[in-house]
Amino acid sequence: MGRVRKLVVFGGLVVLAAPVFALALDEESEFIAGGALINLGYRLQDHLHEYDFQHADDISPTQIWAELEHQNALAAGVRERFPRAAHHPVVAMVVCMDARIDTNELVGDTRKYYYIIRTAGSVLSEREQEMLELAVTNGVKLVVLTTHTDCAAEAVAADPGKRAQFPHLSTAVDERETRIKQFLERPVIAQRVADNRLLVKRMVVDTSTERVHEH
Repeated sequence: MGRVRKLVVFGGLVVLAAPVFALALDEESEFIAGGALINLGYRLQDHLHEYDFQHADDISPTQIWAELEHQNALAAGVRERFPRAAHHPVVAMVVCMDARIDTNELVGDTRKYYYIIRTAGSVLSEREQEMLELAVTNGVKLVVLTTHTDCAAEAVAADPGKRAQFPHLSTAVDERETRIKQFLERPVIAQRVADNRLLVKRMVVDTSTERVHEH
């Protein structure tokens, strides 16, 4: 039996055993156990530096693209063999594009229960504002607007020299509060907040721990 086939069989046994295992747990314990299994998967992959494109200092963009395609084929193969349930999100999150912020780990969720908008510095342009309004119209009841500690975009905006190098990014960070105010004043958003059909929360993410606290 080939290595890939063995892994597929092992994965299938885990998937089949999961519902039986879950019967012995209450819902909170089941959620934690599921998170632990997901975390185990991350840890199995963490040391595979080749898959993080770190296996050669002189790797070319073309080689990185080829590796990305290969990894997509592997990941898509897992999803095709073990299809997942689909859910309509009721939560939308705005998160910085910083790779250190893992939205799956941030809320302990890999079940597609969240709309995620990622932008530099968590800044909402008019396009993102419209996308969020569309999500609210389609059923979202909670919008979480986040920033995070040690944000590179904020550091650029605070440095006169870097502001000159990255003027548009700096201006976007300067306008972040104005953009949020614009979003909250959109008629659909304002009315749903007033009617208690929508909650908008401001949160700060601790980049090192991914724990959140109110802005």
